[in-house]
Amino acid sequence: MMGVIGGSGLYDLPGLTDTRWVHCDTPWGPPSDEVLVGRLAGAPIAFLPRHGRGHRIPPDEVNYRANIHALKSLGVTDVLAVSAVGSLRRDLPPGTFVVVDQFVDRTSGRAGSFFGTGMVAHVAMAQPVCGRLGDHVQASLQAADVPHRRGGTYLAMQGPQFSTLAESRLYRAWGCDVIGMTNLPEAKLAREAELCYAAVAMVTDYDCWHPDHDTVTVDAIVRVLLANAGQAKELVSGMVRQVVNDAAAPECACRRALDHALITAPSARDPVLLDKLRVVAGRVL
Repeated sequence: MMGVIGGSGLYDLPGLTDTRWVHCDTPWGPPSDEVLVGRLAGAPIAFLPRHGRGHRIPPDEVNYRANIHALKSLGVTDVLAVSAVGSLRRDLPPGTFVVVDQFVDRTSGRAGSFFGTGMVAHVAMAQPVCGRLGDHVQASLQAADVPHRRGGTYLAMQGPQFSTLAESRLYRAWGCDVIGMTNLPEAKLAREAELCYAAVAMVTDYDCWHPDHDTVTVDAIVRVLLANAGQAKELVSGMVRQVVNDAAAPECACRRALDHALITAPSARDPVLLDKLRVVAGRVL
């Protein structure tokens, strides 16, 4: 089952049938919103607006653990995360979609793991997104004739403010390609929950390093978002059948990310935390 996490500009999915908004209680608190469950092109799909309907929640206050838990509890196996970003490269102009394959984490103070004292786990994050799912994203973007690039490093900043000029220049020097505020710890939590996760970054601006973009404004970003959102919806429609009919999906390594991640001895495990982990990690617990 495919799940879509909609970022800035993507707050709904037209074309869904048999829809209902589902309230999800999680042991990590409430998710950003109810989850819109329905069918698209005959296939089941779940949609969660990352910032809530009406864009109520800032990136540093999103309950990422609750969001991932809610999707998994509804049977989601594959997640497409869509987000708006600034570009750190001249050859990635506004309107370009980047199929992200790496992250640099500059967030702080966000709950970044389902595990903790009483049940410790360390998942591998060398390849933080699902290559199989990325193939489907790329194929769908090509079919829709959307300007895109496969591969790119996403710098996740804390926000909610935009970058200083010095920060923007630093991140360019590090070799990062785009900058945003939301894909971490989201990608890490998806890996812990053994969900296949792909991230599509929609470029809205050049960030403040560019001589013509020294002041990034919400108004300017929204204008590009409106154009990008239509293409993002085409992307989702194109992916649904591919994901549902992917015979290789059950064997994907993402779905066994916890096989060798648990380290706490069974006798030392906290039963309260184990109960909270039943949905995301029940397969190995």
